[in-house]
Amino acid sequence: MRRLFLKLLVGVSLFAAGVSGRAEANETVRVGYIPVLGSSALFVLDGMGWAKQAGLDVQLVRFTSGPQAIQALVSGRIDAYVAGVLPLLQARAHGVDVKVVAVGSVEELSVVARGALAAAAQQVGQQAGSAGGLSAQGMKDALGQFSKTQGHVAKLAAQPPGSVPDTLARYWLKKQLGVADINSVASIVGLDIDAAQQAFLAGAVDAAVLREPAVTVVTARVPGARIFATGHDMMPDQPGSVLAIVRPNTPDHQAWAKTLTALFVRATTLLAQKPDDAAPYVQKALGGGLLSDDIMKKALERSAPDFVSDPARIEGSVKELQAFEVAQGLLRQEQPVEDLFDLTLWRQAQQ
Repeated sequence: MRRLFLKLLVGVSLFAAGVSGRAEANETVRVGYIPVLGSSALFVLDGMGWAKQAGLDVQLVRFTSGPQAIQALVSGRIDAYVAGVLPLLQARAHGVDVKVVAVGSVEELSVVARGALAAAAQQVGQQAGSAGGLSAQGMKDALGQFSKTQGHVAKLAAQPPGSVPDTLARYWLKKQLGVADINSVASIVGLDIDAAQQAFLAGAVDAAVLREPAVTVVTARVPGARIFATGHDMMPDQPGSVLAIVRPNTPDHQAWAKTLTALFVRATTLLAQKPDDAAPYVQKALGGGLLSDDIMKKALERSAPDFVSDPARIEGSVKELQAFEVAQGLLRQEQPVEDLFDLTLWRQAQQ
């Protein structure tokens, strides 16, 4: 009996060692996400079966805007969040213990133009002798030329007020282009992600703030469409999608929070280094049978340099955007940005 007991004890010890660092078996984690390329790490870790292998039952909950996802987070309907970072500051202001533990991408939002605005941008570029993108002054001149020839300002589709695309569009116009009065050069229309893309395709707007794969889709489908401002043009180290976890340091969340973060970082690295390997899983999540494999692969390859996971990379730009919101009256007061970030789990994922 003593030998049997010792064998059992050794067996239990070996089993415990073998699963060390894993979440409890079948740990259910509800993750809210926005259906954009910046959420790709989530689709990869789920589609490749890494989550199940690590003992996580990841349930993906789709939202069409960051504010919608924040409402679900505040009400406790999701445990984690993959979307824009700025709304999380307001969630913390309302008492939610949520932390950004990893980044999915940076500089993912661009401004795409069509029709008369795209033509104005091309003309300004030719006059400046620029074969590449426009300078900040060139973009401002193109918007001014459009208003002069069309008799009205350009309609720019973004997402609803309070979202990162809306704030970033305003930041780009005022801070990067030096426009004193936004309404003098553009009318910003707040739409959900899918609606913004459809409005652009239908010609209902002159430009749109879009992410991949929408950028690749609309530039392929709309003759003459062009990227008016890149993500870097809009804001260097522009904060993109992030992985945020509710109460990551509480005993009931610690194990799966560490596991999920490590898998998210692993998937982000794969996207940056081998985007073609990740393409089938992103295509399944975002393609919906409407996008070709070639379009998705092209979108991923163009975005590969922007798939980064270090949360420290965006702390400065988050502070800058929040300060801009307060200055513009879009936000009542600033929240401590440092309190939003928890670098511990990302650092552990590097080991």
